[in-house]
Amino acid sequence: MERTTDKTKFTAPNPWIWVPTLYFAEGVPYFIVNNISVALFAQMGVPNGQMALFTSLLYLPWTLKPLWSPIVDITLTKRRWIVAMQAVVAISLILLTLTLPHPDTATIEAGNTPMSLFSFTLILFVITAFASATHDIAADGFYMLALDEHKQAAYVGLRSVFYRLSNIFCNSLLVFIAGWLETHGRSIPAAWSYTLAAAAVLFCLLTLWHSRLLPKQIKTDDEKSGDTEKESKHSLAFNFGDVFVSFFKKPHIVFALLFMLLFRLPEAFLLKMVTPFMLGTNGDGIGITLEQYSIIYGMAGVIDLLAGGILGGIYASRVGLRKALWLMVAAITLPDIVYLILCIYPTHNLLYLGMAVALEQFGYGFGFTAYMLYLMYFSQGERQTSHYALCTAFMALGMMLPGAMAGYVQESLGYTLFFALVMLLCFMTVVVSKMVQPTIDPEYGKKTEQKD
Repeated sequence: MERTTDKTKFTAPNPWIWVPTLYFAEGVPYFIVNNISVALFAQMGVPNGQMALFTSLLYLPWTLKPLWSPIVDITLTKRRWIVAMQAVVAISLILLTLTLPHPDTATIEAGNTPMSLFSFTLILFVITAFASATHDIAADGFYMLALDEHKQAAYVGLRSVFYRLSNIFCNSLLVFIAGWLETHGRSIPAAWSYTLAAAAVLFCLLTLWHSRLLPKQIKTDDEKSGDTEKESKHSLAFNFGDVFVSFFKKPHIVFALLFMLLFRLPEAFLLKMVTPFMLGTNGDGIGITLEQYSIIYGMAGVIDLLAGGILGGIYASRVGLRKALWLMVAAITLPDIVYLILCIYPTHNLLYLGMAVALEQFGYGFGFTAYMLYLMYFSQGERQTSHYALCTAFMALGMMLPGAMAGYVQESLGYTLFFALVMLLCFMTVVVSKMVQPTIDPEYGKKTEQKD
């Protein structure tokens, strides 16, 4: 629970100085842990089963973060948490650079590199993940404390843009650097070491930037005496348990939980296997270079994802979530068939591959709007912020558990049958959407007309 009283005041640097960099810094470790790690381990020759299992478990901190968010609220300040967690991420990235294992080329090409070789690497990724999840809590809380409601609304678009730019930075620029170094004579392990070093340097600079330029809280006499803090802790202890009780007492909670856990089931399976399939690691798949992958997914894919999300938001604002739901379900499921088609009719033509990825990513961006709108709809009420955090935790769980199994399923079935299974799982998205649609207010999401 935030201490949002009228007494809370901050020094006032221009939000343009810190809002963009804060949310860029929020996104970078998230995408490194959840996306870059997949490409790294796949390139290193780790079998798909082990790769998908362990990279999915890295998602766990974002699933559990509502459990320790009260600690962030009642200890230190949001500013100190932000700078401390950024420092932890920077140190972890430096250590990743210095300690990344270098398996031999023959082992990598055979696809037999054991994940046990990367035990310390995984530990550092876990540390980065917990620091990133904690940073998310502190950054979002700091944004709401440091800016009044008018400025929060004014800068929400800016923070969203720079969070998405961090996606492009990681999945396009960093992956391109690794691919470029590889094609210019560096070994795969060396290429990734240099790439992680670039990320580490950037994050050190971001940490220094925010340690100097984030607004600082100006404490009032009550806050200095500790009275406000004591009251906050007592209130938090009471409210924390009430958050869970009130959440699970919400109407249609069973349907809602099934929707949160299963709406993205096809994507959860798909997400972990797209990278090794496109890169052709472990002797199977399309077999494009890492540079080509960075252009197709990191640039074109992200742009189409953003375009789909924007148009999805516009469409939902015109017709409402309930009416928009089925078109969005179709958009997030049907384009997944492009990967099955690529299995049956493989190609190295970058134009065709780019068109396939663009279609799938645009559909995902458009359809995912329905999912996020439903989470906001279900979270409405007295404890909206805390309930929304719980919803996102279930969202993370729904991605983590299927993703952990995806690699072993693919190894058992092969890519063609695996992507056919993904298409069958799309029926689960339809089923859970059918469950929740009647529970949605027909007017929810519609833009209200302003009248004179």
